[in-house]
Amino acid sequence: MASTCSASAVNTAPSEEDLRLYSIATAPSASQLRSHVEKLVGFGTRHTLSETQSDTQGIGAARRWIAAEFEQISKQCGGCLEVITLGDTVTGKRIPEPTEVVNVIAIQRGSHDPQRVVMMSGDIDSRVTDVMNATSISPGANDNASGVAGAIEAARVLSQYQFNGTIVYAALSGEEQGLYGGTTLAQYAKDKGWRVQAVLNNDMIGNISGINGVIDNHSVRVFSEGVRIAETAAEAKERYFSGGENDSASRNLARKIKSLSDQYMTNLNVMLVYRLDRFGRGGHHLPFNKAGLPAVRIMETNENYNRQHQDIRVENGVAYGDVIEGVDFEFNAKLTALNAISLASMAWAPAPPMGVAIAGKVSANTTLTWQDAAQKDVVGYRVYWRLTTEPEWTHSRYVGLVNTYQLDNMVIDNYVFGVASVSNNGNVSPVVFPGATGTFFR
Repeated sequence: MASTCSASAVNTAPSEEDLRLYSIATAPSASQLRSHVEKLVGFGTRHTLSETQSDTQGIGAARRWIAAEFEQISKQCGGCLEVITLGDTVTGKRIPEPTEVVNVIAIQRGSHDPQRVVMMSGDIDSRVTDVMNATSISPGANDNASGVAGAIEAARVLSQYQFNGTIVYAALSGEEQGLYGGTTLAQYAKDKGWRVQAVLNNDMIGNISGINGVIDNHSVRVFSEGVRIAETAAEAKERYFSGGENDSASRNLARKIKSLSDQYMTNLNVMLVYRLDRFGRGGHHLPFNKAGLPAVRIMETNENYNRQHQDIRVENGVAYGDVIEGVDFEFNAKLTALNAISLASMAWAPAPPMGVAIAGKVSANTTLTWQDAAQKDVVGYRVYWRLTTEPEWTHSRYVGLVNTYQLDNMVIDNYVFGVASVSNNGNVSPVVFPGATGTFFR
């Protein structure tokens, strides 16, 4: 790869628009999602400790049905999905007796970069007020049949295409009892040598009526960690002096999701929440973050706590319980589409650049360097910058097929910088902040 100083010899930049994503953005079906949620609600309870032998009740029946749905989708695309169950026997504070926690996974392997993985997940299990109550009716319609239904529907839509990287659709178990399913899948990914670029955890993507009285069918929150929870002491020291508290891989993954929504979707506003999760709470992206992997949480903006973790009842005229009437399926389809375009774009795009480094101390100029990607789908790179107070990337420049670029008269102290890989099909990778802080592959 040629180096460049200052102005590049490149005359034109590849398009940053992939017309296929407009079609994907409108493909998810509200009626399909309703059918899936109705089926999941019909299992009575999907509590992690619930019945596993019945064909009609409990989490065992639910996960077998999910596997069958993935298998049916695979049959329609000529076997494009590998459907597996991934289990581990665990005990813990909320699992007093050894219990097998089983995930259902569908893998759509990439054509020439199959070890690079982007993933969408939802949670199978449900609960009522008492987290240990494994027998009472617990529909879990929004929390989180909406997320599992979204993963199944995204698989149906995206199985009609072939991608460079691998897409994984995951229905995880054990979330309410301690995030066990995510922990198991993160370890499986490590054991398989997957280069996990993105985990999109969907937890409650169907409610539009908030406890605050707001009815909102056009906004979604994307939560992302700032400083990596998996950061080492040496990495923390480097970050302390070079910055990057707002530029973990997870945070730049969230920015990428928002930019795709802004380009390809209508009537959907992505709210980037610069926090791991809701205040003092957690979700199934956390085990992936702990494993050092880029992961975010996607969910509705206005929650209704009367429909979360509640026994079904009417009390003082207020209805409680996570019933299907609380799910808006057009909204569920919209957030499923957000996932689908994000998965598709990243799987079609090249991998984010590795080895990104920056120099320019006591200089008028800033120089970025990165490793030769050696990927046939990379046609060049784009460098990005923004003021340190800006929440999103504001400026970029296509620099061609090089592995170093100097920005003249841009003082390193005054901006935040990054680099992304560019393909010729209109897709660009997430932006990578220099150093260990921003790398996508550890």
